[in-house]
Amino acid sequence: MNRTIFSFSITFLAGIATILGIIPCYLKEKYKDLTIAFSLAFSSGVMLTISILSLIPEAVSLFGKIFKIMPLVLICLIFIVIGILFSSMIDEKIEEKFTKNKLYKLGLISVIVLMLHNIPEGITTFISTSTNMSLGLSLSLAIALHNIPEGIAIAVPIYYATGSRKRAFCYTLISGFSEFFGAVIAYLFIARYINNFILAIILAMTAGIMIHIAIYELLPNSLDYKKKKVTIIGFIIGMIIMLLCEKLF
Repeated sequence: MNRTIFSFSITFLAGIATILGIIPCYLKEKYKDLTIAFSLAFSSGVMLTISILSLIPEAVSLFGKIFKIMPLVLICLIFIVIGILFSSMIDEKIEEKFTKNKLYKLGLISVIVLMLHNIPEGITTFISTSTNMSLGLSLSLAIALHNIPEGIAIAVPIYYATGSRKRAFCYTLISGFSEFFGAVIAYLFIARYINNFILAIILAMTAGIMIHIAIYELLPNSLDYKKKKVTIIGFIIGMIIMLLCEKLF
């Protein structure tokens, strides 16, 4: 198979794994509160772990190729804070113009942030696979595994806010497809327009957005369902799964 086609295929499959996040939407209605509380806390653990163990270290590494230690830490922190402020602004705009439904708002915010997260992921997967197929396969498997809980962060709030599995599926599909869009960007523009500084900015801002969503949106909304033990367990399991992904891949 042509290496470029193979790289596109692998990136597409890794991204499309997001749609598996819709599985909790098929649990019985009587488990609704438990499902929502667990899924939101689980997603919070996933997002925090990705931010702290993956996005921020990678951003620091990329900034480190340009700046010395003190400036790079400061610059990285600035863009993380910008990400937090951007997420807060998006939160307010969605509530003001689109919906006051907390779950639906969470789903929409998750779609936006995970698209921002998936595009550079798609770029990385495509380039890695193009240069080293073995590395690309390992990376795409790791990405596919952590895209499933990301899909849960989108599908569960959307489904329980709207009652539509079709809509939940479509939103998770859009988020997953953004990974393939990242591959297209890599193929068409990477050599000319994308550099370490731009990628580092994207990663740092995405980390800030995810931290804001995890701490100020997902966890508080999970606790609203008065299932404290479920929230704690969901959060810990989310962290453990992402820690294992980081360890294995």
